[in-house]
Amino acid sequence: MTRFSTLQRMAFALTASAALVTALGGCVPLVVGAGAVGAGMVATDRRSSGAQLDDTTIEVRGAARIRDIANDNMNVTVVSFNRQVLLTGTVGSEADRKRAEDVVAKVDNVRKVYNEVAVGQGSNITDRSNDTFITSKVKASLLDQNDIFGNTFKVSTERSVVYLMGIATRQETDRASEIARGVDGVRKVVLLVEVVSPEYIKAATSGGTSTSSTAAPSASSPSSASSSSSSRVPLPPMEPLPPAGGGAPAAPGAAPADGGAFTSPVR
Repeated sequence: MTRFSTLQRMAFALTASAALVTALGGCVPLVVGAGAVGAGMVATDRRSSGAQLDDTTIEVRGAARIRDIANDNMNVTVVSFNRQVLLTGTVGSEADRKRAEDVVAKVDNVRKVYNEVAVGQGSNITDRSNDTFITSKVKASLLDQNDIFGNTFKVSTERSVVYLMGIATRQETDRASEIARGVDGVRKVVLLVEVVSPEYIKAATSGGTSTSSTAAPSASSPSSASSSSSSRVPLPPMEPLPPAGGGAPAAPGAAPADGGAFTSPVR
């Protein structure tokens, strides 16, 4: 199969983004993360099929719950990957920021919420268009590499800050961060990646090992005790990345002191 050029990949991503904007129409105060994927993407996704289904459901239900509490100053994006939720956007007060996190955390199967919502004035159409363009460029850059699988990472952008979510090795994570930081217009990169060993990836992709034998510690799933969804499956082991600036790595399965949002400043 002939490999797409970077320009072709970017054009495809921009076309898809434009179609989404057209479908939404008007001014929409709430955005649901990209949950729909094609058959080829599902086949190479490192999440289990149950986790993929849960992520789509989490995004839809999380968006609905925020819509129930929304006001004119609330503009929140809900993105879920492997049952971990990223909230970005703006709200009018710290109380609204906390309310948004609380209602999403109560959605079935959500095991962690990364609340990156800012208190302040909402972004304008220029900011949103720029964020869409940056996301497209980062996705295209990741897909154009030969040393990593670009679709390993879920990419979203808010005010030129790029968020990368995924299940990847430390080498893949470092490489993806380097690529994203090199994209023009990126102000900062935030990594929300579950780091696993190369052996785990090899076993998972070859079908030789079930994720049930390497489940993550229950401490990383704050809402698992109250969840009753039949689609829940065990999760891969987690090794949190150390915070930017050095320091000893966290113990496997331990929650980072800063809540899990690891920033990687642009060079």
